[in-house]
Amino acid sequence: MKSLPNLTNIIISFFTAGLLIFVFALTSTSSIETQPSQNEWTSLFNGDDLSGWIVPEGDGGHWKVVDGVIDYDAMSEAEDDKALWSEKEYQDFVLKVDWRIKETPYINPNVPIIMPDGSHKLDQNGETIRMAVPDSDSGIYVRGTSKAQINIWNWPIGSGEVYGYRTDSSLSQEVRAGVTPTMNADHNIGEWNSFVITVEDEYLTVELNGHVVLDKAHLPGVPESGKIALQHHGSKDANGEWNSPPSLVQFKNISIKEL
Repeated sequence: MKSLPNLTNIIISFFTAGLLIFVFALTSTSSIETQPSQNEWTSLFNGDDLSGWIVPEGDGGHWKVVDGVIDYDAMSEAEDDKALWSEKEYQDFVLKVDWRIKETPYINPNVPIIMPDGSHKLDQNGETIRMAVPDSDSGIYVRGTSKAQINIWNWPIGSGEVYGYRTDSSLSQEVRAGVTPTMNADHNIGEWNSFVITVEDEYLTVELNGHVVLDKAHLPGVPESGKIALQHHGSKDANGEWNSPPSLVQFKNISIKEL
């Protein structure tokens, strides 16, 4: 006659199996909860209207949506700031935005040759060498300040530089060189370009059309957080002629991931 299994062993076996199931379930739940969200990116432009953006008071309809893109004609009638600002403030983030310059009706006669260290190339008399360039001018402000502006323009140095920091003579040469693009990665006028802008603490990285043109550039003193803006630039004289490079630009595919 076969002996019955020891009751104590049976109880221990059931307890051990239950404990293993509980640990497995707990581990699985923890793994699910720590998985990164699949919806980290938030769209800042819905393609239909300017929801989520603050249109300048008295703008007169110059910031508008045309064929699914944000279109600007550089003619805002606002008395004060004419830029288009986000409603929300951001601290550390990655921003993706596509942009294009529509046309360049203004010939800018004062464009310098910018050296890799951020300085201007000089002539034999120590004066800045300047050239005439068909130009339009816009940019993207981060952290709520125009000084931290990622430029969009037609200068030979290319888009992506931070003019407000590069031209600040009170800053170190290292900082000014850091905000100077390593290459001109712009596409031709009228073609779409893609920015990937990363802001972490006081550091900025800018990727333009797949090329890193600024790599962890230091922005000393930049605010800890602030709104994002699409820049206005340009005006016309009494004869209706542009007297500075106008921001004849369009934007689309704007999304952000907060870090």
